[in-house]
Amino acid sequence: MKKFGATILLGLLSVGWSVQATAQMRANGMPESREARKAAKKQQKAQKKYAKAQRKAERKMLKTERKGTNYPKQQF
Repeated sequence: MKKFGATILLGLLSVGWSVQATAQMRANGMPESREARKAAKKQQKAQKKYAKAQRKAERKMLKTERKGTNYPKQQF
């Protein structure tokens, strides 16, 4: 009976450690599946594309602002 109890206790402890290790991997930001990694990569790509479009729009706005500026002509 003692051997059976010890085996059950050992099994429960090993399951507890494996659950804790899995939770720690997820807390570290490790995606748990291929689909999750793929989704994260797709989201990162979309964010980069959005940031690039924002930079381009800002440059275009500054360029048109410079073109629209009229400086007074110098008189000698």
